[in-house]
Amino acid sequence: MPICSPVNAPLAAALLALAGAPALGQAPSVDLSRYTIVRTVALPATTAAEASSITYNWDRDSLFVVGDGGAAIVEVSKAGTHLSTMTLTGFGDTEGLTYLGNGQFVIVEERLQTIYRLTYVPGGAVARGTLPSVVLGPTIGNDGLEGASFDPRTGTFVIVKEKTPPAIYHTTANFATGVGTNTTLFNPALLGVLDLADVQCLATLTTADPAERDCLLIISQQSASLIKCSREGVVYSRFSLAGISDTAEGVTIDRDGVIYLCDETPRMFVLKPDVSPAGTRPKP
Repeated sequence: MPICSPVNAPLAAALLALAGAPALGQAPSVDLSRYTIVRTVALPATTAAEASSITYNWDRDSLFVVGDGGAAIVEVSKAGTHLSTMTLTGFGDTEGLTYLGNGQFVIVEERLQTIYRLTYVPGGAVARGTLPSVVLGPTIGNDGLEGASFDPRTGTFVIVKEKTPPAIYHTTANFATGVGTNTTLFNPALLGVLDLADVQCLATLTTADPAERDCLLIISQQSASLIKCSREGVVYSRFSLAGISDTAEGVTIDRDGVIYLCDETPRMFVLKPDVSPAGTRPKP
């Protein structure tokens, strides 16, 4: 079976260290067919209303959620306990959130097709108009940029556009100049889903396999499906959310390979793999 495109392991380790990402370790290979939901918890109903994106903060070992109303970013523990909130003002359709390291995040405005960088302050507040931003496309309807994931090895992003048409981009963003570029990674039709709701790079996963860290998790809300694939569109495994949630829109993964999803109800789902004997786990 083909594997994800390899990267230079020593270089990857050095870049991860510079970005403040977790050091390389021994997490299991992410085979979605081995994952099960071990916990479902309610998210704060007001501040995380219509939760649309979730991201893992490896510095605090906690999770951060944003709803599509753009009211707040909410920090919760990996068990779902509310830890802190930062109020947002001036946002309209926040569909994506990704962690950069050192307390910084990028938030995605779907219809404006613009990303904004901010520093999270527990109990604080921030206005959209005060933040550095990068415009990645024209203002459109409710089918624009839907999710983003930071790759600390390169300082770039993978960003998904929801539909009409869907797209998966490798994105560069210079927040000092406001300039960014989108390059299509592959044709989303290869995934066999109706839309693209969020994406998670496996670059920060603590695994000894550099090929694993080059893979992606992509969630489709309309197809109720979570997919692991390469950056060329090769699908390795799937997890069906049929009968579980028809509004799941956010995905992230912690350094130990535990996957977290969020949906609009709002809830968080915790997915863990089974524990297999050493040497029996499949390659990505």
